This record gives sequence, structure tokens and C-alpha cells, in this order.
Amino acid sequence: MAQALAKSDYTGGTHVPAVKTSFDLFRRPTAKTGLAGWITTVDHKKIGMMYAAFAIFFFLVGGLEALLIRTQLIVPNNRFISAQLYNELFTMHGTTMIFLAVMPLNAAFFNLLIPLQIGARDVAFPRLNTFSLWSWVVGAILLNIGWLSHFVPAWSGFGGAPDVGWFGYAPLSSKVFSPDMSTDLWVLGLQILGLSSIVASLNFIVTIINMRAPGLTMMRLPVFTWMTLVTSFLLVLALPAIAIALVEVMMDRNFGTSFFEVSGGGQPILWQHLFWVFGHPEVYILILPPMGYVSEILPTFSKKPLFGYPIIVFSGVAIGFIGFGVWSHHMFTTGMGTVATAAFALATMAIAVPTGVKIFNWIGTLWGGQITTRVPMLFALGFIWMFMLGGFSGIMHSAAPADAQQQDSYFVIAHFHYVLIGGATFALLAAIHFWFPKFFGRMVPELWGKISFWLIFAGFNVTFFPMHFLGLNGMPRRTWTYDSNMGWNEGNLVATLGAYTLGIGIFTYFSVLVYSYFKGTKCGNDPWDARTLEWSIPSPPPEHNFNAIPTVHARDAYWYEKHHQEEITKEKAEHIKAEESHGGIHMPDQSWYPFIACVGLLIGCYNFAQLHHPVTFFGNQVLASHLPLAISGGVVTLIALYLWALEGPAGYHIHIAADGKVTESRGDHH
Repeated sequence: MAQALAKSDYTGGTHVPAVKTSFDLFRRPTAKTGLAGWITTVDHKKIGMMYAAFAIFFFLVGGLEALLIRTQLIVPNNRFISAQLYNELFTMHGTTMIFLAVMPLNAAFFNLLIPLQIGARDVAFPRLNTFSLWSWVVGAILLNIGWLSHFVPAWSGFGGAPDVGWFGYAPLSSKVFSPDMSTDLWVLGLQILGLSSIVASLNFIVTIINMRAPGLTMMRLPVFTWMTLVTSFLLVLALPAIAIALVEVMMDRNFGTSFFEVSGGGQPILWQHLFWVFGHPEVYILILPPMGYVSEILPTFSKKPLFGYPIIVFSGVAIGFIGFGVWSHHMFTTGMGTVATAAFALATMAIAVPTGVKIFNWIGTLWGGQITTRVPMLFALGFIWMFMLGGFSGIMHSAAPADAQQQDSYFVIAHFHYVLIGGATFALLAAIHFWFPKFFGRMVPELWGKISFWLIFAGFNVTFFPMHFLGLNGMPRRTWTYDSNMGWNEGNLVATLGAYTLGIGIFTYFSVLVYSYFKGTKCGNDPWDARTLEWSIPSPPPEHNFNAIPTVHARDAYWYEKHHQEEITKEKAEHIKAEESHGGIHMPDQSWYPFIACVGLLIGCYNFAQLHHPVTFFGNQVLASHLPLAISGGVVTLIALYLWALEGPAGYHIHIAADGKVTESRGDHH
């Protein structure tokens, strides 16, 4: 069924008979520019750019939250912020960086690159892709709306931002300890983010498996595409665990159940198991795509093929598989017993093997290569070294006695940030710099790129390396302040100064990107002499991606093209002629309905979080409960989904003339 849908969803060159089923409450938008064009777009590249823009915004927000935390800890007995605000900041910093920064930045690259790397016109289900974007925005709004209570007196009922920790351990998330509705909004926001991730993952699984160009076998896929496929399966399999746990929290908080309430026979440790069954695969959900970026960048700047491609692929699959069997290494201090502790300790040690294999493969790629240290290469090399350091401390945690010493200390914070900043973030910054010319047609200045790299590299290490010693010296994580006689003064001062340096580096990096967007040197389709298919088309890519669906002849598809130009040119001409004989390239229409469905989600979830509160307007009670408004939001979503289902496969055609001129036309056939 999925294969049939994917092959007929506008972008694969297959044309199906016209179906007159459309009932358009909103006229189909045809304008591709302006606000309406962006809201209703189904173009995977525009969707990827919006993911990236939103994610970078929240990345900066999360960084600001971190700087406020570090400023509070710069000296002992500080009162820069209150203990309550500190709890809100560390909760939202973790939630923001994981769910609203790194994950959507990876999703941005999934959208931008996957169709281009596999030789497709778009993803399998373009309108579902739009829905995944706007539902993610809904989740982001729900998570952060509690901040408004600090600035808008009329919204003080939120009680501030969520303060239960990004891990949401029971019983901290119960009504007893967190009575404000901000926790309900946090729960619903995470549920909507999970919905967004699941529908996007299913879309990419279908796209990668069914829409590859002729000749692009699974063992010719770019490594980034492979890591996207593995990550998508991890999301589909891991997110239901946290979804179930969040439903149980909502039931405990609002409907009198006792899943985690001890007084009613519940077990708080159940939350930890459900959370970490999701939470540890989540670590690899965050890190596998960066491993893919690095596997694309290193061969390009080493001028040689990736060393041990099959081993890189299989080790990525092994990481995804073993990642589901290590979750309780987060729970060594909960008294699971020696057998369970030993089993999870061994599994944690085992997962280091495929990770180490990748590092040796990357070193093998560099060995003997003609290495050029451009900015993307610097960030990629920084990723390898920083991720190795984070991995070494991770291996220490696999030993339960050592973990008992380090548990809930600043040592764990150091480890986690070496993995997710030194690892994921360094690789993401490498990827942004590497693919920026492809999607904007301009180069980033090399000098300023290198300045930002060294500021980030130095600031990161000065911030987090001292935290290893702070942790071993007994400093607990999530502590609001500390006394001057604890021996933590110098470490916190150095870490905070490093955080400011890191912040300056990040600000410099993104400022240079903004400058480059407007003033950067214009470039051609392949400024790096790269090896994958996206570099074979113009920069920025056209809406239809490829004038002709390419035929892949080798693993490094574009390197092959560059050495067999006569053969490839002839193939492309034949493919264009064949597509024109079938009416040209068929592209999907834009649609309002995914966006409207998400507006309904926002209305429904926002009001569901306030279910037991009266609705007031300018201080006057309008309704006794938010239930009618919550139901109204659900009705809006259902109506939009129904009308979306009634939309026929209408679209338009792109025609490629013999001289390469591109024109559009509309007609009755599909």
C-alpha cells in the first residue's frame, strides 16, 4: 500500500487518471512566494528551511537559558535569579536543546537533503510533510507559552514555565509538587512533538525505500541517507514509550488515576523505565544524523572515498539496535539488583564497539588523503575529537560502581554535553556550513568561519572540561547555588567564562551566515568538489530538483558523473524526452489544510491544559470550563483532516525544453 501511494504521489513521474473529489473550502493556493506561499508550501526544501530557521531560533533561546544558569553559578551564594526561575531555566534549557533545537535541525537536513541525495522530486507524502512542520511549531508554542506569565500579568495563571526537569521524574510532575498548568502544557507539547516526529519518520522511511533513482541500490545510498533511515525507525519505535508515559502523567494530574502516585498504589520508578526506554534511543536519534554529516564531509575534503562504507552502514544499524537495550544504565542507583545491573552494564560496554568502529573508519578516510582544512572540515574533525572524549566518560558510566560515584553530579553534565555539543552540535555546524552554498548559492567567508570555529572550540572546552572535576569533587547537578567553602568556586568561574566565550562564538557563527546570505560570494553548483547527487544540480536547487531523474552508476554518484560526462549527458536528454512525452514533470499543489489542522491542534491542546479553569475575558467569566473550546479545537482539526482527504491529486506540470528552458502549465490530467 505504502509503495503504491509513494509511486503515485505526484513526484515520481507516474500519472494517474483525474479524480474529481475536491471540495475546496479554501481555494488551492498557487502563489509560491509571500506568507501564504510559505504556510501552504509542500516543497521539501522550503519546509527544511523553515525547520532550520525555527530550530536555530530555539537553539539561541536555549543558549540564552544556559548563560543565565551559568551566570547564577559564577560565584557562590549568588542571588542573580530565584531558585524557582532556576528550576524553570534548567527544565526548559534541556527540553529546548533536545526537542526544539538538535532534533528539528536534523529534521531540517532530512527535508533538505534526502530527496536530492536519492534523486527524487520530493518526499513521498508532501502535504504530510507540511503537517509535520506545523505540528512541531504547535508543540514548540505549548512548551514555551508558560514564559509569558513572567511578562503578561493576565497570563500569570500558567505559574511560569515548566519546572519539573526535562526528564519529568515522578513524583515531581504530580499535582502535589507542580500544581500549575505549565506542566500540563509541557506534557501536551511533548505529545505533539512526538506526533510530528512519527509522521515525518514514516514519510522518510517510505521515501528512502520506494523513491530511489534507478541504480541507487541500498548499498549505494549516501551514509547520511542511511543514518536518516535508521533514525526514522528509532523514532517510530521509541516515541510510543514516552507517549504512553505522558498520557499516564496527564491522567494522574487531571483524572485521578495513580500510575505514578504512591498513595494510590502507583510506582514512580515506572516513569523512569518508560522515559529511558525512549530516552536512550533518543541519544542515538540525536547523534546518528551527525555521524552521517561527518561521513559526507570527510571524503569531500580528503579527496578519497569513504573508508569501509559497508562497515560504517552496518555499525550505524547496530548502534540503533543495541541502543534499545541499554536504557537502565541511567538507573544503576535505583536498586534494580545485580543481575539487571550487570546485563545493562555489558550492553552499555557493547554499544561502544560500533561507535569505535566508525571512528576508525573516519580515521581511515583521512589517512593518505589530500586533506584541505576548510571550515566544514574543521568542525567535522572537532566533532570526532569531542565525541571521543564524551564517549570515554560514557564508558566510565557503564561500570556501575563508577556510575554510583558520578550519578547526578556535574561529571554527568560534562559527559552529556561532550556528546551533544561536542558531538551533535559540532557536526550540525559543519553541515550548515557545508550545505549553505547549495541552498543559498553563496559561500561563507573562510576567515570568519574559522574565527567562529576556534571561539566555539575553545569556549566549549573551557566550559565543560572543568565540570568533570566539579562532579568528582561532589558538586550535584541542578543545584541553584553553593557555599564558598565547598571548593567549587574556581571551577564554576572558569566554566562560566567559557560559556560566555562559547556564546560569542555561536553568535559570530550565525552572524556570518546572515551576512553571507546577503553578501556572500556567489558560487556554482559544486564549490567543494563533492560526491553526492545534490551537488549535480544548480544552487539553489530548482523546485523540481532534477530536470531528469538521474541514473546512478556508482556509490559516489556525482564523482562518477564528473568522470563520465558524455554518457550522463546522453542519459539525461533521453530521460527529459521521455518525461515530456508523458506531459512533463508533475508537481503537487500547495494546501491550506495541514496548517489549519495544526491550528485546531493548538486551540484544542491549549484549552485542554486549562480544562478545570473557567474561561475569562477582560476579567469576566465567559464559560465555566475550557472544555467547549478544547472540543472546538479538536473539531477544527478533524474537519481540516477530512477536507484534506477529499483533496484530489491536482497539481501542475513543469516542462523542460531542449535548450533547458523551464515552463509551467496546468491541466485536467494528473
